[in-house]
Amino acid sequence: MITILLVDDDNHIRELMKLSLREEGYRLIEAGDGQAALHCLEEVQVHLVVLDVMMPRMDGFELCRQIRRKYNDLPVLMVTAKGETGDKVEGFQLGADDYLVKPFDPRELIMRVKSLLRRYKLAGSDRIQLGRVELDKKGYEVIRGQEHLTLPLKEFELLHMLASHPNQILTRNQLIEGIWGLDYEGDDRTVDVHIKRLRERFKGEEEGFVIKTIRGLGYKLEVKA
Repeated sequence: MITILLVDDDNHIRELMKLSLREEGYRLIEAGDGQAALHCLEEVQVHLVVLDVMMPRMDGFELCRQIRRKYNDLPVLMVTAKGETGDKVEGFQLGADDYLVKPFDPRELIMRVKSLLRRYKLAGSDRIQLGRVELDKKGYEVIRGQEHLTLPLKEFELLHMLASHPNQILTRNQLIEGIWGLDYEGDDRTVDVHIKRLRERFKGEEEGFVIKTIRGLGYKLEVKA
């Protein structure tokens, strides 16, 4: 059973979330602040975290930072106050996968939770299909029609990471940590150089995907319908 951790110091908000998500068959655990949430993560296997930004003791930003240090493959849905655009930007920079604005429609909460769970299931796949392009993680190979391409390792890993999280913004820091590692001390524009090379390799309309620049944040791979 999928377990979701709800982190919010407002009991009424947590109850609303629980009521909505319980009907979808999820197992729910809850915490009133970031420190309590970290304790829950140490004790229970969690598949997704929904966290509020404004909380006592440890706010949502610091909790998101701690989660990305310890549980890099755990999806995070951040809840922000209406109109707080800066919160969204900071949340994405810290590693949040998506956001929900208060007051929210319970149906939107369910939609975003299901979308994140699908993304992360895809992230664990050995093969990913992008239009007529297929990525084979086991063989580190790109298959395009009858053509088998072997990309430079970092280019393949970068493309695979973006393709594993379709339509999701990944910051430069996330991409650097995921591909080059936490100890990387080179120029952060390295990501831009590799993105440019990937765009040159896969620039036809028939490819089925496009890598878009999200100004001030990073990149996302969009799959064409």
